[in-house]
Amino acid sequence: MDAVVSYNGAKYDCLLFDLDDTLYPLSSGVNLACRKNIEDYMLKFLHMDESEVPRMCLDLYREHGTTMAGLKALGYEFDNDEFHEYVHGSLPYETLKPDPVLRNLLLSTPQRKIVFTNSDKAHTARVLNKLGLGDCFEGIICFETLNHQDNNEPISKSHILCKPSVEAIEAAISIANLDPKRTIFFDDSARNIASGKAAGLHTVVVGRSELVPGADYALRSIHNMKEALPEIWDAEAKEHHEQVLQAATAETVVRA
Repeated sequence: MDAVVSYNGAKYDCLLFDLDDTLYPLSSGVNLACRKNIEDYMLKFLHMDESEVPRMCLDLYREHGTTMAGLKALGYEFDNDEFHEYVHGSLPYETLKPDPVLRNLLLSTPQRKIVFTNSDKAHTARVLNKLGLGDCFEGIICFETLNHQDNNEPISKSHILCKPSVEAIEAAISIANLDPKRTIFFDDSARNIASGKAAGLHTVVVGRSELVPGADYALRSIHNMKEALPEIWDAEAKEHHEQVLQAATAETVVRA
């Protein structure tokens, strides 16, 4: 990956993080429970054939980025907030524990930090609070950010803007006023990583030990950030070194 040179020596201005299965591991069971709740919603409220629901749930997720987006594209009508409340209402949040290691890593980085997720704001806030990371991020770009108007009314009844569409990533870049060449994007989804690269971002796939198409780095765990990407902290170290040199120079001048 080519180095990006700037006036202050920093390679990145912003760290853009996915939420689910990125800031906490897939093994938490939240992902599996979420899928089960989506399938239950499809059965209970959309009255789909029970034998078809598991396959359809997965196919829509793969084709549209989220099962919800796929259902809307097929013409199913339902309230966005009610869907999210049902799907996230009984997740095993108790499996998510405060993560002081990740908290310290995030707070030690000098860059802006933003969460970019397909999830709704209530789920996002609950996960961050469970992890003890609620105050580690400058902002959150979530389902409502991309799909609701200022009055919380849906922008479209049939189209959901979400990752992995490049359009969604470009919208997030615009909303957060990011320079893609100076932003590094962390996500567990190979499709999201490929789209992030297409949008011009530096990319890190999380939860894997091998690179996927479009990924610049691979992390088995988000806890491995500093070992794999020391350049995130290089700017801070350089600034400290320059301050020491300036102080030494000033002291020399005074003594002279």
